[in-house]
Amino acid sequence: MIKFFLMVNKQGQTRLSRYYEHVEVNKRTMLEAEVIKNCLSRSKDQCSFIEYKDFKLVYRQYAALFIVVGIDHTENEMAVYELIHNFVEVLDKYFSRV
Repeated sequence: MIKFFLMVNKQGQTRLSRYYEHVEVNKRTMLEAEVIKNCLSRSKDQCSFIEYKDFKLVYRQYAALFIVVGIDHTENEMAVYELIHNFVEVLDKYFSRV
């Protein structure tokens, strides 16, 4: 199950966030800061799946934009990785040059 969906730029600013479980607002900012820090600090050679607390992070970078999805341990990482790519393709078709 997907827990949250984030779109973040390289400066660490959240551009879009969607939570599928209730998380208090002050905990959201702490969670986003930690997740962003973990994803931005990794090199391109490292795996795009990260074990984080009680869930997994799947992220993908497109130019200056990072898309991060938090999932539980039962979810398939590769399926979510492809979901991110399909989401970006749809945005690109709809808005052009995403």
